[in-house]
Amino acid sequence: MLDGQATLILWSHALAAFLFAGVALSRLRDAGSGLPRQTFVLALGTTALWALAVAGIGAAEMITRVAEGLRNLAWLGFMYALLRRDRAGVERLAVTTIYGVVALVVLSGIVLALADQAIGPESSAAIAATRTLLRIMAAIGALLLLNHLYFIATPRARANIRLIVFALTAIWGIDLLVYGTVYATDSWPGALIVTRGFVLALAAPVFAVAVQRNADWTLQVSRTVAWQTLSFAVTLLYAAAMLVATSAIATLSGDSARLWQTAFVIGSTAAGVTILSSPWIRAWAKVKVSKHFFRHRYDYRAEWIRFTDTLGKPDDAAPLDERIVKAVADLTDSPAGLLLVPDGSGLGVGASWNWHAASAGADPRLVTHLATSGRIVELDAVRAGATDPFEQASVPAWMLEGDGWVLLPLAHIDRLQGVILLARPPIDRALDWEDFDLLRIAGRQVASYLAEERAQTALAEAQRFDEFNRRFAFILHDIKNLVSQLSLVARNAERHADNPAFRADMIATLQDSAGRMNDLLARLSQHHHARAEELRPVDLLALAEQVAARRRAQHTVEVRGAPGLLALADPLRLEQVLGHLLQNAIEASDPTTPVTLSVQADAQRVAVAVIDHGCGMSPTFVRDQLFKPFASSKPGGFGIGAFEARQLAEAMGGSVSVDSREGKGSTFCVTLAAARAIPLDEAA
Repeated sequence: MLDGQATLILWSHALAAFLFAGVALSRLRDAGSGLPRQTFVLALGTTALWALAVAGIGAAEMITRVAEGLRNLAWLGFMYALLRRDRAGVERLAVTTIYGVVALVVLSGIVLALADQAIGPESSAAIAATRTLLRIMAAIGALLLLNHLYFIATPRARANIRLIVFALTAIWGIDLLVYGTVYATDSWPGALIVTRGFVLALAAPVFAVAVQRNADWTLQVSRTVAWQTLSFAVTLLYAAAMLVATSAIATLSGDSARLWQTAFVIGSTAAGVTILSSPWIRAWAKVKVSKHFFRHRYDYRAEWIRFTDTLGKPDDAAPLDERIVKAVADLTDSPAGLLLVPDGSGLGVGASWNWHAASAGADPRLVTHLATSGRIVELDAVRAGATDPFEQASVPAWMLEGDGWVLLPLAHIDRLQGVILLARPPIDRALDWEDFDLLRIAGRQVASYLAEERAQTALAEAQRFDEFNRRFAFILHDIKNLVSQLSLVARNAERHADNPAFRADMIATLQDSAGRMNDLLARLSQHHHARAEELRPVDLLALAEQVAARRRAQHTVEVRGAPGLLALADPLRLEQVLGHLLQNAIEASDPTTPVTLSVQADAQRVAVAVIDHGCGMSPTFVRDQLFKPFASSKPGGFGIGAFEARQLAEAMGGSVSVDSREGKGSTFCVTLAAARAIPLDEAA
């Protein structure tokens, strides 16, 4: 049985050596294939020599082991040559590092084989086991690099490289089975070695077919694949270090070796996991890999895909403004960001992502500076006084006191749509030209998103106004019918006023018309405009008492203030403004909590404050929705009251401001120009 196996090992490996040598000689005469010729011939030749050594002197001999290591190195060199053919897509340093680690494992096996031969019979079983483990690690590493080689190939190259990958997978796969069995049983498996010889003999024709293909062998390495492969290389080095350390512990610790080995492995693994789980370590490693292994800091394709996915796929149903901040912050690994939006002539606080620091708006100087220059502002440079004086003065102090890092203007068609403030990333660094270019392009993109959303909002409001006008046209048609009906009654009354039956019908008709008109007014509710009068002095305290008296049957309303304070206003419009604001305050308040009308004045202005202690409103709602038409938080509300109140106040030369806190209540202040003090009989 053993003699038969030895014969099969001899003839199968000898046949494989003959076939590989033939393929190598054919490649020397033919340079037409797209494969790297020199490395491919070297790999084929060393494989032939190794197979010949197995056939001639046996698989366990030192020369055979060295020849096997050289074979592995040659094939790794061939794979590396395939990768580095595309200099535009592959970074040499990254590829060299990854392949160098696996090659180091192979070289370690060669060194141990030579050391075993030098020591002779005195070599320990631990060295033999280590040598076998290194062979296993080399086979696993080579198989993973083959997988990497296949999946980074272009679609055309992948179809052609498939045969090469299949043949090499068969070679290293059978090696893995052989050495795994050797490590487990501490003996050479004759049947598997015979099988390896036939696998080699079958692999040689596969290589022969592959070299006849003259196709595109272009390969590209993505940063993700390079990072994963580098992680595998680090893991491989860690495993090798663990192997050496545990072998040393076994040699030095005697009977308690197993206990010390277990403690060392558990302790070192726990320490490694703790260190690698740190966000700072991951960010530091990413920066170092990008800086030293690649020509560019960013993988622009991957970054842009992630950027557009964040903007276009709201999986967490976050608002667009928040997704915009997150998408930009992810580009620079910033942990938080804040969006500042136009608010009058300055900037107000908008949406945020993970931003918890104190924040406020910015005055018009910053808007002017960013809109005219389009500069991306480095706040560290502002803190150091390394920028122009106008930029120093325009940046608010609260940005410099916090952990702000960069101010990115969002300009669209020469109009500032907003500003994004990014927090400092875990690994602090100065911005370079790549950061500026990427942030500038991203800023333009998100500015277009903001502009489009605001245009859509304005269009939706216009459409809702159009719908309201259509509904109003139907109401006007009903009013026209009522007017016609009343006109007919008036004409008939001239002739039949003395008729009791007519008078009864007339009363019924008037009652019906009045009911229908009240229904129409109820439908119009806040949209009904009273007749405007010329502006004249109005006693605010008396008017406030009049408005409060009409609501006291509905809710407790208190009025306070000094008498005789006169405002230049239209009394009907002012009554309508206070009626809107008072009704909103009543609806927002608890039934037992009174609402206050407070009359105030200074030298040139007078004001009426409508104060409630109800649910209050958020700053975002006040800024974005409160004074916009059709935006209402009340079920069935038109959302016109606050909007109409501000419009009426501004028509009288005044203004409406609000101070509100959620859970604390709101104060609406109607401010008007003060009128001269006049006698009360003239004011009447």
